[in-house]
Amino acid sequence: MPERPSSGWRLTSVRARLLAIALLPMVIVLPVVLGFALVWWLGQFDRLLISKANDDLIIARQYLGRIMELNGEQLAALSQSKAFSDADLSGRVAELLESRRAALGLDFLYLIGADGALVAAAPAGAKPSRGAERKLVGEALAGQARTAIDIFQPDEMARLAPGMAERSRIELVPTSAAAETDRTVETRGLVIHSATPVARVGGRTAALVGGALLNGNLGFVDTINDLIYAHAELPAGGQGTATLFLDDVRIATNVRLFGDRRALGTRVSKEVRDAVLGDGRTWLDSAFVVNDRYISAYEPITDSSGARVGMLYVGFLERPFRTARWTMIGAVLAAFATAALLTLPFLLRLARAIFRPLENMNRTIEAVDAGDLGARTGEVACRDEIGLVARRLDTLLDTIQEREAELRAFARELDARVEERTRQLEETRRQLVMSEKLASIGEITAGVAHEINNPIAVIQGNLEVAREALGSLANGVKTEFDLIDQQVHRVNMIVTRLLQFARPDDYAGYVETVSPGAVLGDCLILVRHLLERADVAVDAFDEATRTVEVSRTELQQVVINLMVNAIHAMPEGGKLHLTTEDEDRAGVEGVALRVADTGVGIPPEKLGKIFDPFFTTRTHGGTGLGLSISYTLIARYGGEISVKSKMGSGSTFSVWLPTGKQGEQARFGA
Repeated sequence: MPERPSSGWRLTSVRARLLAIALLPMVIVLPVVLGFALVWWLGQFDRLLISKANDDLIIARQYLGRIMELNGEQLAALSQSKAFSDADLSGRVAELLESRRAALGLDFLYLIGADGALVAAAPAGAKPSRGAERKLVGEALAGQARTAIDIFQPDEMARLAPGMAERSRIELVPTSAAAETDRTVETRGLVIHSATPVARVGGRTAALVGGALLNGNLGFVDTINDLIYAHAELPAGGQGTATLFLDDVRIATNVRLFGDRRALGTRVSKEVRDAVLGDGRTWLDSAFVVNDRYISAYEPITDSSGARVGMLYVGFLERPFRTARWTMIGAVLAAFATAALLTLPFLLRLARAIFRPLENMNRTIEAVDAGDLGARTGEVACRDEIGLVARRLDTLLDTIQEREAELRAFARELDARVEERTRQLEETRRQLVMSEKLASIGEITAGVAHEINNPIAVIQGNLEVAREALGSLANGVKTEFDLIDQQVHRVNMIVTRLLQFARPDDYAGYVETVSPGAVLGDCLILVRHLLERADVAVDAFDEATRTVEVSRTELQQVVINLMVNAIHAMPEGGKLHLTTEDEDRAGVEGVALRVADTGVGIPPEKLGKIFDPFFTTRTHGGTGLGLSISYTLIARYGGEISVKSKMGSGSTFSVWLPTGKQGEQARFGA
């Protein structure tokens, strides 16, 4: 290849220097500065979001703490009230506890003596555990009032208040990204539990204990949500949420699962669970919540013994902020792009006026070298020597393209003729080979079938003679006789199929007008038990509007055979696709029926043999006659049956039949 002129390289070098001087500030310096500014701004933006989530968590924590303090204060006020002293004197403590329990919104309220014996309880019939089994109850009996959040077991809640155990029950909902678990239901309850010492009449010591169940307490999380987000300025589509967890299960939340259904019973992601419940850390970051990502704040909740038993969460939807962030980035980049678009054309126009003619010729020559003979330099504005060379180059390329086009046209015509002749010869050879195979195998099969029938008849007859001769003694070998009957019947069925293959005309059915879609529906009913047993799903689409003239029984036989083969090709289950549609072939109207599976597929080396008699891909069972008989039946009606298959992806069998009179003419050779 001839070398490029050295002047061209010098011209290219000058162009690079001029463009670098003109464009360096716009395309390198300014984008770098802008990139650093965007990175800094995005970092600040993320820190502000995390800071807001932390502030929201502080508000939620303070609200929860205030609720706990209020419970303790209310119990202390009740224990020190005159009404309590009067009720203690009159023996009507139980009535007072019931009225105050309802007023304070508690699920249970009871008075326990220093000896652990129950003095009075509300609701009526409550039976708290005897003695100070709970740590804070023991502390109250020792004179120390305390409020904590504790986990109560179902049996304990059932003794404390009717229906409390049922209200605490929450069905677990499978949740993406959550830790694996075998549990399907949460039966424990998370309870705000308060106990305060009581000095009873006569100097006796007791403890007043009360609690409220948090499971399903939607008012609690809705109040937190209103406190934090009611007046917060969130972007369009922004959504604030609050949740109370028992362990990693949402027991009170305003996060929506879908529609208006709250996500009760869903679980926190494994990443958050390990950090908050496992390590005891406060989580301040983006996290996956039920079905979307939220800027989230989680902190552990500890019980009266200091063990981590749950979590408090607040957060807001990340998507609107992410959209706002990308909108801001897009606006900045758009502003930069606009400035560049307004400035760069002017700079490039100055350079292009100098270098355009030579660059155009260079690109044209490179395109022609790559095989694009239609490439041209085009109109050149300048009228100097460069413009003259460009026009001469285009004229030369026009002449070369015309010669090339003539040669290519001749070559395509020759290739088309050779390909058509080759295709016709191959199709003719295939049909001749198939016809010879079917004819030869048919003659042999008919003879073999008739020869087999004679010994079968002898076996059957002698079996009946043996039964009569043995009389009642035949009952001892009834199982063996029945097995012989079954095997003789099986041989009879094989012989019948052999004869049907060898002499299909003798077994031809009544020809009628048939809708392929209706036949497809009948066949589905007949093989439904096989589909259910093999765990195969079915997709059926009947789009054919035409009918065919065939034997309905024979077409059913073909379709059922294809369905059964497809089911056997999917031993681990799969999907069966059945379709019918109108299709014309070689100018003949017809209907195509396709049976496709998602099974193991047919090896390429066996694909050309599947319609041969006695050839089968099964390792056990099957005679290898099903597809051969199907091929013969479809061919008798002027139709075609073909297959496409890919290993590991399944196979598709296509049955095409001509419609109406066209099919009848094909059947009788008209």
